[in-house]
Amino acid sequence: MTDVYGHSPSLLTDEQRAIREVVREFAIDEVRPGAREADEEERFPEDVWDALADLDLTGLTVPSEYGGFDADRATYALVNEELAYGQLAVATALSVHCLATSCIAKFGSEGVREEWLPEMVDGRPVGAFCLSEPHAGSNPAELSTTATREGDEYVLDGEKQWITNGERAGVYVVFAKTDPEDDGSITQFLVPADLDGVTVGPKEDKLGLRASDTTSMQFDDVRLPERYRLTEEGEGLNAAFRILTGGRIAIAAQAVGLAQAAIDEARAYAWEREQFGGPIAEIQTVRHKFADMATNTQAARLLVREAARQSDAGEDPRLLASMAKYFASETAVDVTNEAVQIHGGYGYTTEFDVERFYRDSKITTIYEGTSEIQKKIVAREVLS
Repeated sequence: MTDVYGHSPSLLTDEQRAIREVVREFAIDEVRPGAREADEEERFPEDVWDALADLDLTGLTVPSEYGGFDADRATYALVNEELAYGQLAVATALSVHCLATSCIAKFGSEGVREEWLPEMVDGRPVGAFCLSEPHAGSNPAELSTTATREGDEYVLDGEKQWITNGERAGVYVVFAKTDPEDDGSITQFLVPADLDGVTVGPKEDKLGLRASDTTSMQFDDVRLPERYRLTEEGEGLNAAFRILTGGRIAIAAQAVGLAQAAIDEARAYAWEREQFGGPIAEIQTVRHKFADMATNTQAARLLVREAARQSDAGEDPRLLASMAKYFASETAVDVTNEAVQIHGGYGYTTEFDVERFYRDSKITTIYEGTSEIQKKIVAREVLS
């Protein structure tokens, strides 16, 4: 049996079921009520972030020795799915914060981990992940940000684009070349927000995800002590790919949560809205829409679960992570589109949440690897 959200209890541990229930209740009671207003005002709900910290979720991927939750990948995916059910912008902000904490935990020195992780577990400073650039998105090897060695310091110069938490962050994980002529010299650095030369650009005016602050970042002659180099020189890109594999599982889970939210909103409306002498939920063409929406959402959910299981088992999850990211994100777009259609003209207004779900869904096919990049990865693995 599955519950109304499509979860199969047999696939979850008792602890995971308990966590899912807590986060689902939080998403419904604390996140969703203010989501429409936050979207309209393009304002991140900081009270929700503080409540996430109170639930220890801002330390979700941080090892327990630094005060973190130390969640496995399956639990991490569950939390992302349920938060996205409340509001995608909140789930996105948390997942990017977790990308930053994961980089520090996996690649930072013991001193750097002790310096930053306990405070990040408490929610402040917020973390951000700076890989993309104006002319280097899907191919990060083409990035132009540099970190030049000068004695026991690095001097960071460059521009980053599409930075989630850009305005809110207190620390950035930044990728830069230590040799501007060598694509293989990409290295990962920790950059505190209060250093001279760190400038946050204006917020992007976006189609969706409007409650999430997305900015450019400028680094001009930023001087970093050597200890803030997280990876060895030239190992930053491989490190990024390892972290982003887990990130893609999280985004896929978010897409599932968003699709589930759209199904539930459309179902409630379909039983309330009457046409031709009865609720539209009794019209066969509408019922067929729900059959497709529910089937594809559950299929996406199971892909996410298997990718997370592989990761937790120490297997290589790259193929399943890309399959899950591709299928779940495209499903979210299709499902939210159908939810708007079921609502008819009302679905095209901001009075109903499905309008926001539809706008938000598109970004899941773009960030942390576009659908085209995921298909490229899948095809390469299948044909190798």
